[in-house]
Amino acid sequence: MQVSSLNEVKIYSLSAGRSLPEWLSDRKKRALQKKDVDIRRRIELIQDFEMPTVSTKIKVSRDGQYVMAVVVTFEILSDDYSKIVFLQCDRFVEFHSQHGHYYRTRIPKFGRDFSYHYPSCDLYFVGASSEVYRLNLEQGRFLNSLQTDASESNVCDINPVHFLFAMGTAEGKVECWDPRTRNRVGLLDCALSSVTADTEIDGLPSISALKFDGALNMAVGTSTGQVLLYDLRSSNPLIVKDHHYGLPIKSIQFQRQLDLIISADSRIIKMWNKDTGKIFTSMEPEYDINDVCLYPNSGMLMTANEAPKMNIYYIPVLGPAPKWCSFLDNLTEELEENPESTVYDDYKFVTRKDLENLGLSHLIGSSLLRAYMHGFFMDIRLYHKAKMMANPFAYEEYRREKIRQKIEETRAQRVQLKKLPKVNKELALKLIEEEGEEQQVTRKRKQKNLPSLLKDDRFKVMFENPDYQVDEQSEEFRLLNPLVSKISEKRKRKLKILEELEAQEQEEEEEPEGKASDAESSESSDDEKGWVEEVRKQRKLLRQEEKVKWQERFKEDQQTLLKPHFFEIKEGEEFRSFKDSAKKQKLMKKTLEDRLKLEEKLGTLNVSDTTVGSKQATFKLKKSEQQKKQQEAEKQHRQERKTLRRSASHLKSKCGRGRLFH
Repeated sequence: MQVSSLNEVKIYSLSAGRSLPEWLSDRKKRALQKKDVDIRRRIELIQDFEMPTVSTKIKVSRDGQYVMAVVVTFEILSDDYSKIVFLQCDRFVEFHSQHGHYYRTRIPKFGRDFSYHYPSCDLYFVGASSEVYRLNLEQGRFLNSLQTDASESNVCDINPVHFLFAMGTAEGKVECWDPRTRNRVGLLDCALSSVTADTEIDGLPSISALKFDGALNMAVGTSTGQVLLYDLRSSNPLIVKDHHYGLPIKSIQFQRQLDLIISADSRIIKMWNKDTGKIFTSMEPEYDINDVCLYPNSGMLMTANEAPKMNIYYIPVLGPAPKWCSFLDNLTEELEENPESTVYDDYKFVTRKDLENLGLSHLIGSSLLRAYMHGFFMDIRLYHKAKMMANPFAYEEYRREKIRQKIEETRAQRVQLKKLPKVNKELALKLIEEEGEEQQVTRKRKQKNLPSLLKDDRFKVMFENPDYQVDEQSEEFRLLNPLVSKISEKRKRKLKILEELEAQEQEEEEEPEGKASDAESSESSDDEKGWVEEVRKQRKLLRQEEKVKWQERFKEDQQTLLKPHFFEIKEGEEFRSFKDSAKKQKLMKKTLEDRLKLEEKLGTLNVSDTTVGSKQATFKLKKSEQQKKQQEAEKQHRQERKTLRRSASHLKSKCGRGRLFH
């Protein structure tokens, strides 16, 4: 058993180390265990947990009793191993029951992945075709295929809550289909969203992994090493995470207890928080990874590798050990006394920008770099060689840096002047004095020092922006702070001395004249009578200042000459006197009854009783001046037509009856 730790997360590899051949005798095995520490610490949880060649898919049954691995892919339809469907590399689909092989059929094109839709008992197959083949297990026949816009499809999954079918295409898109209507309901362009500012890709990213989490979340892995987390209600990803290896994402799993996403490519397994994107931990198995499987409700993780051997890891932070190997909890507690942590002492952490400066960007994706967080680990010897070649004057820079550090150390030993801000210097000086007094009190009482306002970023603008300058001549400041003037004068003298010291760049600070702050505070709070007199004095001064200002404004008003202002009325409008608007305002203030009586007098309203005993009111709307002018023009036009109209009686025939014309 090997123990590694990253970000204070311990990972126990239960399948690391060499295994003993089966043909060895027990005596020989005991002898080897005494000599070799790795063999002695090896734990074989599952016997013969290997494949003849390689394994591309690994899953655990829902009851947690069986672990299965295959070459292409498979689906467990029951809680145990009694109903299994296998998709083989020769286009065949095999059905196995508890006793063994049950049935075999074939799909038209090579398949790459499939999912089972429980409500309709349909199997959805995707692969080297634009169609999605549907096989109904209840009827035992193929149904009409789903025609997609993709040339090929790589992966698919069905949401366990609302059974939405999603498939990842070779063009880097995800198509979502509703199995009830067999229509496409959504399309996500993941290839475009996966390309960020610091992403370097050689071709169009295709979808290589797909996994649903709950009803709304979906994680997508690309062939260029990016993982995108989506909310189904938005077409933009919530988080884009890069593995920095440029290898296809092979598997994505969700750990719901800690809100983690486990993504794996062929070289590394990363666990990161799905809300913040922060790396939780990561590990690099000894073999290339094809698939990752989480054991239900535990901290055990299994991998299918590009080798006969399959790995088992136990991470106590993720959950407890399974029931069938509960002894792991006690064993890991004993191993914590002497842990073997993976420490990168012989490696140097570099970012992508550092690699570009060193001219080593072409090493990304090779075995010389190990992707970690936002950068890579590289051999410290290789780093020093590349550094010397890229910058041969590194020693001179190192020497200058050391000299600068020595100078800074000597400056720190000098007497430091209090640097005051440009805005609200008196307030800053007051805060510094109060901070010194509070430090003396806290030292006596052995309390923790509270943070200063000068060091708090929330109040930084108050000492930088001139708009926040305290106006000491305002009425509010003078009335609320009647005794501030005495203290402020002494503080101004102290402030002047500090400014002189800063200007002259002296090494020793001179103490300002005057009494100590304790004496000042005692004088300012000795007698309440002095405070009342100061308030009265300030009020009297404010009244005098206000009287002087009023007299000045009065003189200015007398000196100004009243000049008439002319206004131009727009064309088509008429001027109404101010009396009309005044009458209208008075009318609006009256009650409805008074307004109706006034309208009856003017003749614009007629109120009469009906036969049924109700009231009937007839209004005459007030016409605008434009309407009146239009009616007057129409009336004149009709009168002109009457004067110009000629009689047609002379056209009648005198001798003919009824004949109008000869």
